[in-house]
Amino acid sequence: MNRKDEESLRVRAVPNPPPLPVALTRSRQESTFVARKSAVRKYCCAPTATKNTWDCLFDEGDRADVSINTDSGGILYVHASILGVNSPVFKSMLSLKESRARGRSGHQSSISISGVPPEAVQVFIRFLYSSRYEEEKMKEHGLSLLVLSHAYAVVHLKRECEWQLEQRLNAENVVDIFQLALLCDAPRLSLLCHRFMLKNFKPVSATEGWKAMKQSHPVLEKQMLKSVIDEDIREKERLRKNNERKIYVQLYEAMEALVHICKDGCRTIGPHDKVLKEDQEPCHYAACKGLESLIRHFAGCKLRVPGGCIHCKRMWQILELHSRLCANLDVCRVPLCRNFKQKRRKQNKKDEMKWRILVRKIVRSKSISGAPFFSFEST
Repeated sequence: MNRKDEESLRVRAVPNPPPLPVALTRSRQESTFVARKSAVRKYCCAPTATKNTWDCLFDEGDRADVSINTDSGGILYVHASILGVNSPVFKSMLSLKESRARGRSGHQSSISISGVPPEAVQVFIRFLYSSRYEEEKMKEHGLSLLVLSHAYAVVHLKRECEWQLEQRLNAENVVDIFQLALLCDAPRLSLLCHRFMLKNFKPVSATEGWKAMKQSHPVLEKQMLKSVIDEDIREKERLRKNNERKIYVQLYEAMEALVHICKDGCRTIGPHDKVLKEDQEPCHYAACKGLESLIRHFAGCKLRVPGGCIHCKRMWQILELHSRLCANLDVCRVPLCRNFKQKRRKQNKKDEMKWRILVRKIVRSKSISGAPFFSFEST
């Protein structure tokens, strides 16, 4: 076999490269996200038999080399390797104790965890072994477990505690959870508690938790009261803007109805110079009913001059507003549309600015309401 044949054989022996990874479709991305979320919620990362083995190792304490002292004199015997793997705080504490006790024979490290119920400490250490807990224990010691997971930097337990507490917020416990969330650097939980207290301030302010916070943290209570006042001001401002927007939308609808009356004629009010057909459809402009009495009054009022009658003054304003919204003044059939355009040139700057602001707000309110804006044209 010559050299050329050997090279061709070597090239044929090289396997083909693996295919490029296929991009996840939307459905696959959603299913992957749901699977990850359920894995976080249930901690299904190991078989049940393995978890049972870890629980057994925790319960029996075989060859445990660390003792944990709790309140009321309770002692838990655990393994340094388990604590160090799950918590960087435990790891540094045990390393420091080991370096200090180097050279001593038969020395066993000891750690004290106080300030929380001994049963909460037991649930916490058991979680470090098997990454699971009993639902009843979580409901009973959720606040203590949040403190322990934050103090010893057990991130996955801290997230689980936050989620569990979010589901059980009520007027009785929200103040305690809020204060603890601030201390334990849980921004989402503290935000949800803050919103809950603003929304349910009266029942929350009557609880024992609020009274205790008022005594122990008066600054925090003042901040909450300020938040309630600010939220009340914002709510009133939102209502004012919504009511103002409704008025502008009604004005826009009145302009539409005015063009409809003058252009097509309305079965409610009647045409100005047209004869309606018997089979003509009924009017679908709701504002026509509101304009009917105003137009009839305007037609027969003896004090029609602007300022002489409040109803006539309103009609004059509607006519002038239409002229400013009208896109085709030359062929518009609304009365006095062109006259108002000529009058506009003689207005002072202050009045002109007020009308421009009003027109701008009407157009903006109509676009915010979701309906498209159309310039008024009469042909």
